[in-house]
Amino acid sequence: MKQLDPKIFNLSSRVIIEEEKSSLTLVVNRKSRIIMKDGRRLLDQIRQIKKTSNKTVLIFTTAPVCSKTKSFLNSNGVEITQENYKDKMLKKDENQRTLNIKKT
Repeated sequence: MKQLDPKIFNLSSRVIIEEEKSSLTLVVNRKSRIIMKDGRRLLDQIRQIKKTSNKTVLIFTTAPVCSKTKSFLNSNGVEITQENYKDKMLKKDENQRTLNIKKT
């Protein structure tokens, strides 16, 4: 995935946008829950991106997403992918164990 400059889409420089073959991904990397206020802001950002690009825009997040916000985004045609925090921690723990085994 290639990271794009958000200024191309007239967005804040803090927004992370990654390009894949057929889509663009809006990355939300934080720990706190994504609530309705965030969902509206994300939808506005997606609409801004779609003004200049005809690719589909997805959301990838590491944070939990409010169920009301999920349904709001889905009803507006936005696909949201959520990384499971527990799975992430398990993978990190497995990697640490593997490193410890290799060291001994």
